[in-house]
Amino acid sequence: MTDTAEVTEDREPGRPPAVAGREVKRLARRIRSFAGAHGGRAEGQIAYLGARGYRLVLVGSDGAWGDVVNPDRAALEQAAEQTGVELREAFDGALAARVRTGPYEWSRMAGIQIGGPSNT
Repeated sequence: MTDTAEVTEDREPGRPPAVAGREVKRLARRIRSFAGAHGGRAEGQIAYLGARGYRLVLVGSDGAWGDVVNPDRAALEQAAEQTGVELREAFDGALAARVRTGPYEWSRMAGIQIGGPSNT
């Protein structure tokens, strides 16, 4: 059996600070773009995806939602802070109630189960 080391740092080892800073700026641009297109501000929640990294789910003022995925949680947190996104601890009922879904989401949810569009 092999030993596994506990990871205490989200940032990739040996990643230069300049690269990390550019990554935060890139993420912040994407977040600002989303917020600007959906009412000017957004709230969000960061979830762990496993080997892929972390997912910041954003909910705009108009109820539209989107996400940003990055392997570095700290970069997502910094980008959210720079853009004024209020981060929530959990994607709770109050945040979920603000999400507006459209025909695409409803057809995908129902289609998988009751003969709608295929999932492939």
